Amino acid sequence: MWVSGLTALLSHWRRHPLQLLTLVAGLAAATALWTGVQAINAEARASYDEAATALGQGTETRLTRRDGEAMPTESFAELRRMGWLVSPVVEGRLGRVTLVGIDPFTLPPSPTRPALTDGESLGRFVSEGVVQAHPETPDVPGIRYEIAANLPVGEAVTDITTAWELLHRREISYFVLLPDQPRGLPPLPEGLVRSEQDTGAEIARLTRSFHLNLTAFGFLSFAVGLFIVHAAMGLAFEQRRAMFRTLRALGLPTGTVTTLIAAEALALATVAGALGIGLGYLIATALLPGVAATLGGLYGASVPGSLTLDWRWMASGAALAFVGAMAATATNIWRAARMPILAPARPRAWAMANARALRWQAVAGLVFLAIAGIIAATGHRWEAGLLAGFTMMGGLLFGAALILPLALDAALSLLQPLAKGPVAAWTIADTRQQVPGLSLALMALLLALAVNIGVGTMVSSFRATFTGWIEQRLASELYVTASTADQARELEAFLEANTDKAIPLRTTEARLREAPGDILGVIDHVTYREGWPLVVSEPDAWARVAAGTGALVNEQLWRREGLSLGDPLRLLPDWELPVAGYYTDYGNPRGQAMVGQEELLARVPDISPLRYAARLDPARIPELREELEALGIQPGAILDQATVKRFSLDVFERTFLVTGALNVLTLGVAAFAILASLTTLGTMRLPQVAPVWAMGITRSRLAWLELARAALAGALTFILALPLGLAVAWALLTVVNVQAFGWRLPLLPFPLDWARLGVLALLAAVAAALIPALRLARTDPSRLLKVFADER
Repeated sequence: MWVSGLTALLSHWRRHPLQLLTLVAGLAAATALWTGVQAINAEARASYDEAATALGQGTETRLTRRDGEAMPTESFAELRRMGWLVSPVVEGRLGRVTLVGIDPFTLPPSPTRPALTDGESLGRFVSEGVVQAHPETPDVPGIRYEIAANLPVGEAVTDITTAWELLHRREISYFVLLPDQPRGLPPLPEGLVRSEQDTGAEIARLTRSFHLNLTAFGFLSFAVGLFIVHAAMGLAFEQRRAMFRTLRALGLPTGTVTTLIAAEALALATVAGALGIGLGYLIATALLPGVAATLGGLYGASVPGSLTLDWRWMASGAALAFVGAMAATATNIWRAARMPILAPARPRAWAMANARALRWQAVAGLVFLAIAGIIAATGHRWEAGLLAGFTMMGGLLFGAALILPLALDAALSLLQPLAKGPVAAWTIADTRQQVPGLSLALMALLLALAVNIGVGTMVSSFRATFTGWIEQRLASELYVTASTADQARELEAFLEANTDKAIPLRTTEARLREAPGDILGVIDHVTYREGWPLVVSEPDAWARVAAGTGALVNEQLWRREGLSLGDPLRLLPDWELPVAGYYTDYGNPRGQAMVGQEELLARVPDISPLRYAARLDPARIPELREELEALGIQPGAILDQATVKRFSLDVFERTFLVTGALNVLTLGVAAFAILASLTTLGTMRLPQVAPVWAMGITRSRLAWLELARAALAGALTFILALPLGLAVAWALLTVVNVQAFGWRLPLLPFPLDWARLGVLALLAAVAAALIPALRLARTDPSRLLKVFADER
């Protein structure tokens, strides 16, 4: 009996192969997007862990200069003579690669350096100038890598002597302080400070918000795809009501029927889940280079551009496929269990939800919207975090989606009196009648459009604000960096003599409110007064900074610590200044304070001024560049304003490549949901279409009306999605963005972008209706005539 019952259930899919394809494709698409995002997140986190353990630097103590500058090589011998067990490290950039020079004889042994575990390899590493790098690390002209898959992408490791030769400088960036130091050591030399480093954990902390954003996108995509599955499952149940009644009448117990329905769902989930995991792998492989560019641009994190198979994200995709299938089938199982044995055999249109059900659905939507409103109104009082921000957005999106059918019905009822002629009136009435059947697909479209509008508005607002900020901050025409203190003095004299103004850029690291940060020393100059964008400040903020009686902080520090004007800020153990204002500082994850340069040098006199900004006529830059190179300044250390702006904006554009790709994918899934609903409902609509055809409307005209009906539903959905998308953009900019990055952006209007998205929504709806319309145009007249012969 079990076999006979299962065979009867599965026979439905043999008679409706397109419906089966819709169900499997919907669940596979939902699983694919979720799995792809989880695969990307897993690869990134594995890269952070790898970076944390490479070279034994998972958690290490470093000795650095207080001002962050490099140290002479003599420092190593000095520290060793004092008894301190240290290992020197030099770091520098060669193109897109970070070159790290180590002393393998003093650096602690590490299992992540298998190439240096024997005397022969150690000898080659030192004597032959071996440079080890991950296979995906970019090439550097003149350097041949020895493959070391344990190293992070973008980092090359060599002996410290070889690194000095390749970097054309002889200095030490920092010392690694070895564990188990001798007792009774003298104090460290003045100017050296200890700093605990946990590279992988720090990067993981900074990127947590980005990965949470990706996860939210993946879950939203899964929810959109699940609408397709729920619709197909619900339609299959309604079409098999007669079959269930017959099986029950033949003696099959209710428990057996429900078990068979669940087993069928699990079987379909197994097939769709396997397809979804495979598609997710392809999606992740395609998107991972963009994610790597994003993480590198925002946080300086190195992530490989290739994907590694991991059972954890594969298991996550499979589990979610089963959960999704069971969630979509749960209602059907409950209805089958409660269905009387003599239930009517006549198939009801699954799509024609009754008014009471829609009202309860709208009530649930209002509850979701109320939750979102409560979080929006009270979140500032209890410092709503990222989870609260995403909860608020979830309430907005799903609340609006649940209300959508009634909202569309109300909008169509308002359009009904405006119809001119019986055909137009029938088209609007028919569209209104089909809203319940299309509700799940239109909900998916609403969610996809709202997220596209919200994220697109956020990105465009960020782009416009960031571009204006770059124009203000990069006011100087030329930026030059010296390699030594002696060269810096020569550079300063040259710039003073050959430019309008040489502005020394002096920075030192500090603990700002118990977190790592930077202190910037600035001079009293019009470049800062007119070009530096202050958000909130006292009227005489710049005068107080110049006088050494006030400090400006970046927005990240201001918001993170809840600062206000006049609050005291401890900069050094013996130095405290009141806050005179805060400024925007996009892209910087650290806290930052700006003080008068003279006051900073009085407190920290050993800061070496290696970097300078110069004001001059831009036309003189090519000539000045040649003269600077003649002084020994490396070409890569001379940057003009246009180059820096171009690089910054390029990083910005690469940062949001992944967001754009995910937007397109969610819109594509929504279009497929509409196609699935229209296709599966096509045959069920013949009783509504046949009388109109019999009254003289040709099949081709009916097909055009089908396209018009889809376009009308798509247009109304877009109109309702626009305010919802703007609400999502507001939530992203004022809640999520602040919690994730520490800065707030203005919400700017971009009507042309919204208009383009509206056109895309119409095209998606019409494209989804194209196949059903062609099928209607080619329907055999005999099928339409049978409508009048069949008992209905």
